[in-house]
Amino acid sequence: MLSIRQFRYSSDNLAYVIHGKHLAVAIDGGATREILSYLSSRRLELLHVTNTHGHADHTSGNRRLLEATHAGLLSPRDAAATETIPLEDDTIQVHPAPGHTADSVTFHLDERIITGDTLFNGTVGNCFSGDLKAFYRTLQGLMALPGSTTVYAGHDYVAESMAFAKIMEPDNPHIEPFLENYDSKHVRSTLDDERRVNPYVRFNDPGMIRVLEKRGLPVSTDYERWESVMSLG
Repeated sequence: MLSIRQFRYSSDNLAYVIHGKHLAVAIDGGATREILSYLSSRRLELLHVTNTHGHADHTSGNRRLLEATHAGLLSPRDAAATETIPLEDDTIQVHPAPGHTADSVTFHLDERIITGDTLFNGTVGNCFSGDLKAFYRTLQGLMALPGSTTVYAGHDYVAESMAFAKIMEPDNPHIEPFLENYDSKHVRSTLDDERRVNPYVRFNDPGMIRVLEKRGLPVSTDYERWESVMSLG
């Protein structure tokens, strides 16, 4: 089974190394010093440097990692085109995730996903692509995965996202337990957690629909509710 190691950099960015016993892939590797130290201490060979999308805060470590290793650069679009990244006896699945940006992708391995700025722990990314319909389809696909799936995001926005969730649904009993389980050294959630606390994936929940109705926002269809909740951020 492949391992995922998370690294924090630039206050709230999150980088990842996926590895087996001998080989590794770096994703959004801005924590270059820590990643190189980790690779060295475990005698891991870095095969690929890749990213969840092309924004500079996620690609900032690419050059240093490439210069310090024999790894090759795999762009998000190229990673999505290949669909899979073989790693030792396992495979990382790569899926297009347009919405935050047109080139956004997610990385899946068993019941773990690295989502970049598409789905955070408690919120979602801004729709910089301008394509809300694509973003809607991307999130629908993610939320169709098993509820036990662990979400590893591109930033730690837990405190801010739960403050917003409390404003939206002050009586939501799941927010405090979510915050109690928060670990700044290993930031993660499950898709079931997201269904309980994340306003941006709860647009079909009766409580969230009431919130939207009170604000006079359209709620007639799934997509209208999605547009409405996205307008609140």
